[in-house]
Amino acid sequence: MNPLSWLREKSVFLVFSALTGSILVLFLLGPLVSVLASSSPEIPGALSDDRIIGAIMTSLVCALAATLLTLVTGVPLAYVLTRIEFKGRKIIDSLLDLPILIPHNAAGIALLFFLSPRSPLGEALGSIGLSFVDTTLGIVAAMAFVSAPFMVRNAQEAFKAVDPSLEHVARSLGASQMEAFRYVTLPLSSRGILTGCVLTWARAISEFGAVVVLAYYPKTAPVLLFDVLIGEGLQKALPITGILLILGAIVFTLFRAIQGGSQDE
Repeated sequence: MNPLSWLREKSVFLVFSALTGSILVLFLLGPLVSVLASSSPEIPGALSDDRIIGAIMTSLVCALAATLLTLVTGVPLAYVLTRIEFKGRKIIDSLLDLPILIPHNAAGIALLFFLSPRSPLGEALGSIGLSFVDTTLGIVAAMAFVSAPFMVRNAQEAFKAVDPSLEHVARSLGASQMEAFRYVTLPLSSRGILTGCVLTWARAISEFGAVVVLAYYPKTAPVLLFDVLIGEGLQKALPITGILLILGAIVFTLFRAIQGGSQDE
C-alpha cells in the first residue's frame, strides 16, 4: 500500500490516538515533574532532617525485611502452585490476589484484629515477646501482607518458563527433588524471582494504609509524609514527596534493567 494513502486512511485514528495518549501522559507525568521541580531546592535540607532520614531508613529496612520474608515463604508456595496439582489449588491461587484488591486500610484493620494482643494468635505471640501493634514487626507484617502477591506471581511466571523436563532429567540422574529445584529450576528462574523481589520491595516501601492502622509508630516515610501534610502543610510535605519520587525512579530503573537483561538472554 502506498504510504501516503495509508497515512491518509489512518490519519484520523492516528491523530486521535496521539491526542488522547498525550493527555494521559501529561496527566501521569505532569504532577510528578511539577513536584520534583518545586521540591528539588529543598531536598538537600530535607536530607539533613533526622526525622525524615529516620522515617526513610525505617521504610527501607522494614521493606527489605518484608521482601526477605515473602521470598522465603512465597517462592516455595509459587513452586508448589506451579508444579503440583492438588485439591483446592485453584482456590488458593485465586485468593492470593486479595491483598491487592481490598482497600489497604481494611487490610490494616484485618491485621490488627488478627495480630492484636487481644486475639488468640496475638496473645500467644505476645507471650514469647512478639508484638505487632506500633512496632517494626507490625510494619513488616503490614508490608508483607500487601506485597506478597507480587513475589508469588512473579515467581510463578518464572517457574512456568522453566521446562519441567529439565527437572525430570535431573531426577533421572539421581538428584533429589530438592536438588533438582536448587541446581536446575532456581538458577533458571532467578531473574524472574529477582524481579519479584524488586517489585515486592517497591510495593512494601510505598505502603501507607495497612501500616498506619497496625503500626503508626515508628513512622515510615509515607506515614511521616501524611503527618507533615496534615500538620505542617503542603509546602513542608513537598521535599519528602520529592525524595520518595526519586527512590521510586531508582526502583523503576533497576526493574527495567532486570527486564532488559532478561530479554537479552
